[in-house]
Amino acid sequence: MEKITSFTVDHRYITPGVYISRIDDDITTYDLRTRKPNCGDFMDEYIMHTFEHLFATYVRNSAIKDRVVYFGPMGCATGFYLLVRNSDHLETFAVIKDVLKKIILHKGEVFGCSEIECGNYKTLKLEAAVSEAKAYLEKLEAIKEINFKYPGEK
Repeated sequence: MEKITSFTVDHRYITPGVYISRIDDDITTYDLRTRKPNCGDFMDEYIMHTFEHLFATYVRNSAIKDRVVYFGPMGCATGFYLLVRNSDHLETFAVIKDVLKKIILHKGEVFGCSEIECGNYKTLKLEAAVSEAKAYLEKLEAIKEINFKYPGEK
């Protein structure tokens, strides 16, 4: 059986950043890696769930809103996937950073924080997502030159 693309990347060398996981026709899958894999620092359900609600809403209201196909957490709890149609990588990177800034500044209720709108709304905590966005934005802003490639990838 063929390995899926994400299992072909050596996770021992991945650090927080934004990577292109794959490109399928006109859809680019971005790996928004917020943590180094397998180091014991995993997102809990409050972080993953709240960050997903806020990021998904803000990115679907951004300059690339009509091209966003999907945003959601990785099962390993070390990052998120963002799928974008006809993506300009640098534009998408800029939008990612802008969305993180919006999450940091978000006031009021978390989007979709009700029994009507969400299947597990009691696991939404704004401060969890804000803290995650701050830490991730700091890591992204420290990147001097982005190439979207996994470590060791040519």
